[in-house]
Amino acid sequence: ADTVVVPPGYTAEVLYAWGDPVSEGPVFKPDASNTVADQERQAGMHHDGIHFFPLPVGSATSTRGLLAVNHEYTDDGLLHVGGMDPWTEEKVAKSQAAHGASVVELALVNDRWTVVRPSSYARRVTARTPIGFDGPAAGHARLRTAADPEGRTVLGTINNCAHGVTPWDTYLTCEENFNGYFVNASEAIPAGQRRYGITKTGARYRWHEHDPRFDAAAHPNEPNRFGWVVEFDPYEPARPLVKHTALGRFKHEGAAVTLARDNRVVAYMGDDERFEYVYKFVSRRPFVPGNREASRRLLEDGTLYVARFDATGAGEWVELTHGTHGLDAAAGFASQADVLIDARAAGDRVGATKMDRPEWVAVHPKTGEVYCTLTNN
Repeated sequence: ADTVVVPPGYTAEVLYAWGDPVSEGPVFKPDASNTVADQERQAGMHHDGIHFFPLPVGSATSTRGLLAVNHEYTDDGLLHVGGMDPWTEEKVAKSQAAHGASVVELALVNDRWTVVRPSSYARRVTARTPIGFDGPAAGHARLRTAADPEGRTVLGTINNCAHGVTPWDTYLTCEENFNGYFVNASEAIPAGQRRYGITKTGARYRWHEHDPRFDAAAHPNEPNRFGWVVEFDPYEPARPLVKHTALGRFKHEGAAVTLARDNRVVAYMGDDERFEYVYKFVSRRPFVPGNREASRRLLEDGTLYVARFDATGAGEWVELTHGTHGLDAAAGFASQADVLIDARAAGDRVGATKMDRPEWVAVHPKTGEVYCTLTNN
């Protein structure tokens, strides 16, 4: 019936659709007059991980808050008038503007949800938004490019799939199938690029035709700048985003965050591809309630683990730290930055258990049991 069907007594309404303005700004126009600049102020395409943050911060209200939304990918046949033919620089820019994430303010008015416009909290993050790096790989030579010789600021976040929420009320947006934006037409694709699925013909978005940084042959370090967990504060739209390299680089489906018994922060993560791994990160320092500013640095320093399961049902978390379990220069890991940038190869090296598309992970709020969905099973 081309409609959303819900049980008797329930209703379904469109609240926030692709092209809706995040705040003040242009209303979507289904023609060529909807520009790149318009799309940068409108909801992106294909909503994924979504979370409601009550207003004000720290409250428990369910009638006013902020909605953080991922925009995972684009359908360029719908995004552009005439589709992808011809494929132009402007269409690439518009596609990039329809990626990323957004924050809108919501209110329950007369028993009906509405988007509050204008809102000082409204925000759009795109594939061109400057984002910093932190953690062991920040500034490493393998993150440096001609446009960013310091290796500390990347333009944009892409293929943002599921998400996570921190105990200090920030949003984690997770980069998944970033390989689909890159192409390497050279005769010898580096092993690191091949391990993440970069090929000669696999760039389905064709950004490389008008944005050369997505040519992985000409800019071999650019792919290393994607595949991370990205944190931003929905309550502070002017605060920059950060990619946390300590959590490892792979095709992140999400980051399920909980607290250990000693209040250290734990994030469980699945690498969403066939025969990839399940990971967890444990912060070095504990979370201290009530100190949001100090908490912002908890995800930049800690230990990454990968899961190995036994046929008996038992198993262990294997530490992915340089110098342990054969993760040394002789195996191609000269530093902890190499371990994190090549997290998949590190998992291979330590004998992690291959899973069948580990996607969402959830932690039981009372027992602490961890559940992981395996999409292909």
